[in-house]
Amino acid sequence: MSEQVSFGYENVTPEEKVQRVGAVFSSVAKKYDVMNDAMSAGMHRLWKDKFVRRVKPQPGEQILDMAGGTGDIAFRLAARGATVTVSDINQDMLDVGIERAMDKGLDSLVWSRQNAEELSFPSRFFDAYTIAFGIRNVTHIDKALTEAYRVLKHGGRFFCLEFSTTEWPGFKEVYDFYSHQLVPRIGQAIAGDADSYRYLIESIRRFPPMPEFEQMIRDAGFTRTRVEPILGGLVAIHSGWKV
Repeated sequence: MSEQVSFGYENVTPEEKVQRVGAVFSSVAKKYDVMNDAMSAGMHRLWKDKFVRRVKPQPGEQILDMAGGTGDIAFRLAARGATVTVSDINQDMLDVGIERAMDKGLDSLVWSRQNAEELSFPSRFFDAYTIAFGIRNVTHIDKALTEAYRVLKHGGRFFCLEFSTTEWPGFKEVYDFYSHQLVPRIGQAIAGDADSYRYLIESIRRFPPMPEFEQMIRDAGFTRTRVEPILGGLVAIHSGWKV
């Protein structure tokens, strides 16, 4: 039997997942940031601000922002003086980010189409690796983490911002109803695409719980790992160091 991986609540071949995830993000690229505001009531901006504060980018550092698509994290990192390479497997998402950067007059960012599981960058090149709301869409998360470890310098740091499972009683039930029943409708109304947002919600449910994902980061070689839950774990900042 061929290998099966999750695509939302379905199990598909790795090749089919790559194709279908690509189609999802090509479909939602132009409305991605508008939908983030609508789905989170603008809170994603606060989460990203907090995330970048934890990364502590320094002037002159080389930072890889993986699955950086529309540039939200990269713009924040660059504002602190870091040299940022924005990578994404989806060219449509990168195109939106490049257009946004041009509108902002930012020409210092490097844009590179990359597969997180097989990066073309040399080993021990980056001071930090960031990935926000992207790792759950990777077909083989363990391979992406191994590649993150490879391209980081010794002393480099890994930071991941990702949805998880809130542990707050009551809030979990409310969020489950909102995400499964309302988010696809919002996606249909704003982006004209309910199915893609149904997948994105399902992918959150299939993502490993916080302790399990932290162990995966350790298994990739990182030490001093840490998890910082937000809203009881609805979102979490995971981090680790390459020493």
